[in-house]
Amino acid sequence: MEFHWIDIESWKRKAYFEHYLGQSKCTFSMTANLNVTVLLSQLRQKHVKLYPAFLYMISRVINSHEEFRTDFHGGKLGYWEQMNPCYTIFHRDDQTFSAIWTEFNEYFPLFYEHYLQDQQQYQAQKGLFVKEMPANTFSVSSIPWVSFTGFNLNIYNEGEYLLPIITGGKYYQDGDHILLPVSLQVHHAVCDGYHAAVFMNELQELADACGAWLGQ
Repeated sequence: MEFHWIDIESWKRKAYFEHYLGQSKCTFSMTANLNVTVLLSQLRQKHVKLYPAFLYMISRVINSHEEFRTDFHGGKLGYWEQMNPCYTIFHRDDQTFSAIWTEFNEYFPLFYEHYLQDQQQYQAQKGLFVKEMPANTFSVSSIPWVSFTGFNLNIYNEGEYLLPIITGGKYYQDGDHILLPVSLQVHHAVCDGYHAAVFMNELQELADACGAWLGQ
């Protein structure tokens, strides 16, 4: 997958990047509730699973914004042309998990087909990484046993992990709505509060307009 180099000297984020990567290393997280009332209704009618739909919506937003695809590769700063979701399979027998990925496709029925194929091939395999991981992946995890109100990750790699990490929780009923907590963790060197808000708002728009992309 193509990786586009960034000329830091002419980059609009040069001052922010150097400050939050150098002088004040800083990541931050934001947690919001995603209203999945319409989405769940549509998924049940079409007999489609929630998790791959969640992965698809996240991938749509990630691939729509350069800020979420900015990364170090080969020792240089740039951004990926396209990114694929890396996510986990939970093994109920021993409470461990394995990380796999599915190639993103904007046409949801095709993405869903590839997701089901990956599940069938890898769901019984044990180990942390059971499918060779390409560089152009971002991480998604799920904690479907609890409806959290906040979630934070702490990555110790000298503060140079730039890609977003998304975590979903257990959805719950709130009046007439069904809400799913979503946490986004980003590096302040490449993303600000504005970008985190864009992520959450566009994710909600995709959930509300799911009839337009779910297909037959």
